[in-house]
Amino acid sequence: MRAGSLDRSAPVSAYLPCNKSVQTNSSLVREKSAIDWLAKVIAAFGALLLIAGALIALFHPAMLVSPRDEINGAVHTYAGYLASRNLALAIVLLAALSLGAKRLQSNLLLLLSLIQLLDAALDVVEGRWPVAMGVVVLAVLFLVASGSVSGFPFWRMRTWKDSN
Repeated sequence: MRAGSLDRSAPVSAYLPCNKSVQTNSSLVREKSAIDWLAKVIAAFGALLLIAGALIALFHPAMLVSPRDEINGAVHTYAGYLASRNLALAIVLLAALSLGAKRLQSNLLLLLSLIQLLDAALDVVEGRWPVAMGVVVLAVLFLVASGSVSGFPFWRMRTWKDSN
């Protein structure tokens, strides 16, 4: 065979520049899918908690306060506001999960984490220490899930900027 001549027995695709095989590290793929799965579970759990909180606020607001507190019209009004906001957040979070909208899901989880941290601060100020600890744990779970969904921690500027 002459130098520079083509081997007629080789397929044409052997000479195309785009015919490069890509090898993946299967353990990294499995690890990433496990992280995605955990973030989805945390997000779904958060949506369920938001729905539960909304239902409690609508149908039994006395569960939101201490037994000695009076439940009056003002409490029912603010419980209704809490219910509508919780339901709105849960609906958007579930929609982001079902659509695979990762940036929206990450931002919502970050927002929910901030809400939980502010709730925990109020619980501490009002002396509800056992509740505050659980709320902080939930906030940390939302922060971890937000970072794993976006691929970047929230304190990095890349999290907030468009990738274009």
